[in-house]
Amino acid sequence: MMNAVETENLTRVFNGLHAVDGLTFTVREGEVFGLLGPNGAGKTTTIRMLTGQLRPTAGRARVVGYDVVSERDHLKPQIGVVFEYQNLYERMSGRENLAFSARLYGTEVDRVDEILEQVELGKRAGDPVRHYSNGMKQRLLIARSLLHRPRILFLDEPTKGLDPTVARQIRRLVLDLADQGVTVFLTTHYMEEADQLCRRVAFLDEGRIVALDTPQRLKVTYGQRHVKATLDDEECLTFSLDDPNDGRRLGELAAAGRIVTLHSAEATLEEIFIRLTGKGLAE
Repeated sequence: MMNAVETENLTRVFNGLHAVDGLTFTVREGEVFGLLGPNGAGKTTTIRMLTGQLRPTAGRARVVGYDVVSERDHLKPQIGVVFEYQNLYERMSGRENLAFSARLYGTEVDRVDEILEQVELGKRAGDPVRHYSNGMKQRLLIARSLLHRPRILFLDEPTKGLDPTVARQIRRLVLDLADQGVTVFLTTHYMEEADQLCRRVAFLDEGRIVALDTPQRLKVTYGQRHVKATLDDEECLTFSLDDPNDGRRLGELAAAGRIVTLHSAEATLEEIFIRLTGKGLAE
């Protein structure tokens, strides 16, 4: 399988400070890949370099086979980008926003209604965007980025500030796109979201990758194996699967018929991030 993204020592320095510091990683074609970290970790700067909007200070990157610096013009038709800020024409309808973008970039206008249906905005396509909720605007931005059928979609904090119901709609759309073969590269500081969506994740801290793997392998590697048991008197106990004494006690409770429910208690991605960096995602 071809790599959709390849970077080697990708670096960006601003006024002597390394916003992105020597990133080397790959993203496989068709996967959902997450770049995770707190605000200021270098996530948006990385996307801006990968999409040809910001020249690296050092290192190199190729996206869908094109060098992000020397082949930028070839790259642009292959990618879709949705940044955190919303830049829509508020007085135009949703349909008019997309039709304008289609004409501007030479994409077939006939695709507008098709893509509006895909993001579940077909019934509101004729309404002015100023009457859209934040979630609807975010879906319209994603629709605009998909008009030209990009091979890879970059999403920068796609659910930031959205209520849980709308965020769930955006996540479902991301998974639908992946099922259609679109590579999705997203940044987020919501670790639970990344756990649900991403095949692999990279933890970014102060511009450097401190861990990169599948969410499950990260949990196994850096977490501890625990189970939580609820007993018949409603007491909740946690047992380590690596402690022989805990294992024996758990067996005794099971034999006595005292266990009502039993659940795994693996570490979350956020707990692992804190363990690796010593800081939380809000810092």
